[in-house]
This record gives sequence, C-alpha cells and structure tokens, in this order.
Amino acid sequence: QVQLVESGGGLVQAGGSLRISCAASGRTFSSYAMGWFRQAPGKEREFVATISRSGGSTDYANSVKGRFTISRDNAKNTVNLQMNSLKPEDTAVYYCAAKQTFSGGYYSSHRLYDYWGQGTQVTVSS
Repeated sequence: QVQLVESGGGLVQAGGSLRISCAASGRTFSSYAMGWFRQAPGKEREFVATISRSGGSTDYANSVKGRFTISRDNAKNTVNLQMNSLKPEDTAVYYCAAKQTFSGGYYSSHRLYDYWGQGTQVTVSS
C-alpha cells in the first residue's frame, strides 16, 4: 500500500509557473506508475500527465503538452509536475495517483489507478 501527499499548489497569474509535488510513503515506490489528474468545479476528473515506473516514458493530455513536465525521483519517492505558461483554464484541484504495475507502461485512465492523494488547489488568475 502507498500513501500520497501532494504539495506546492497555490495562486499564480496567467503565464506564470508552478511546481507541484507528490510524496509517497512505502518502500516500493518504483513499482508504481504515477499520474497527475485534475478536477475543476462542476467538471469530471481529467488526465493531465503520467510517467512509467522508471521515469523513462511519459504521456500528457493535449491541453498541457509542451507546457507541463512530469518527473519522478525513485530514490526520494516523489513525483513532480512542473507547470509553465499557466492559463486560467488550468485552475483545478490536482491529484496525484499511483498504479502498481509490473510493466514499463503508463496509464491515462483514472479508473486504472489504485491510490490517490488528497489533492492540491491550483488557481490561475487572468
């Protein structure tokens, strides 16, 4: 089992940058593919980015491609999301998620993930 705690959210102006992080408990962090999802008020949870167990493979939603970068440090049990050129439509609660897997793949469907953090609010003002 793994517990996830997000941090680093806040208020930023449009065009600015923010880095959010997710710290995972447990000694088997490298057994999990990781993902970032977000949910805005009145909307469904949506995929943002995902990274494989090793960090060698990543995928992004089209809406954030070229602006966001997901990374992980298996020695520190952390996964990060660097967000640049932020837009008001990026405003949402951002969730970190973990999926235990024996493959080297990544996963964009929230239904596949086993564990979730409590979320961190990101607000982008215009």
